[in-house]
Amino acid sequence: MESIFMENTYIALLRGINVSGQKKIKMADLRLVLKENGLKNVKTYIQSGNIIFDSDLVDRNKLEEIMSSSILEHFGFHVPALILQKGDVEQILKANAFLSEAEEDKLYYVLLKNVPKEELVEQFNQLQVETERFWITDTCVYLFCKNGYGRAKLNNNFVEKKLKVEATTRNHKTMLKLLEMASS
Repeated sequence: MESIFMENTYIALLRGINVSGQKKIKMADLRLVLKENGLKNVKTYIQSGNIIFDSDLVDRNKLEEIMSSSILEHFGFHVPALILQKGDVEQILKANAFLSEAEEDKLYYVLLKNVPKEELVEQFNQLQVETERFWITDTCVYLFCKNGYGRAKLNNNFVEKKLKVEATTRNHKTMLKLLEMASS
């Protein structure tokens, strides 16, 4: 009987590269390094660590480990990676309670690597920021930043500190583009 290997398409989100001159990685170099480490059909979107790739591996933790260790080995610094699939991004986008009331350029997704502890979510839910609204799920903090993300109090570092989880943030346009790229 012949074995059939189905490749899975993944979306990798790197945290904190090419921000304010820190942890600089050229996307062409990153694509090459990831291909050398077994990932296939590697594509990137903008300079902030959005990667679409195929792999026959199904263990996301293993894929995150491959990605982070490849970057550490080649570029010399640790970068957390969050691996999603197309269906994950579709669900995250569909679940956004702010879609009907906010302009798309005011919507942000703080994607959580792990489920935050319930007591930390309860504490976070007590926060009130006049120009920002949020909603927390196990995988995402949905942000509606009325004045944009640039001066948002509820930024990625704040969310990580309060919920004690690793996270990475993307805007609505980027999430839509990643979904489109994963579908093609």
